[in-house]
Amino acid sequence: MVGIIMGSLSDRKVMQEAADVLTELGVTWEMDIVSAHRTPEKMVDYAKSARDRGLRVIIAGAGGAAHLPGMVASLTILPVIGVPVKSSNSIDGWDSVLSILQMPGGVPVATMALDGARNAGILAAQIVGTFDEAVARNLSQFKENLKEKVADMSRQLTRP
Repeated sequence: MVGIIMGSLSDRKVMQEAADVLTELGVTWEMDIVSAHRTPEKMVDYAKSARDRGLRVIIAGAGGAAHLPGMVASLTILPVIGVPVKSSNSIDGWDSVLSILQMPGGVPVATMALDGARNAGILAAQIVGTFDEAVARNLSQFKENLKEKVADMSRQLTRP
């Protein structure tokens, strides 16, 4: 239901966080390497076939020039969530952030923080949860668990 793509295998450690939270929230996903620069035909095929294959959201992670999320967004009507990845060829990650963030009008990409794949997974689940009641229930429980974690931390504070 959610496609997770990345430009290189070196991005997997970051992008796995999206897969993990999607699994936790009961959302099915697929993962693949799709490089905007090295396999452009595969990228075009992936983006154009995604909706027909049952995907409802695409999470695209990329480092360096980070063209993958924007190019995919230009080829599909599905929501695309971009994850800038701090990679070895990156300028401290800023090149990736700005490449994904500064999209032209008409080609939106929801941009996460640098290496923010976990939040990308949560946002994808929230999109899916607008039409899937089971996922919506899982998200409600997830949010309640977050509140409980904060309450636990508050109780652990040493008070004067």
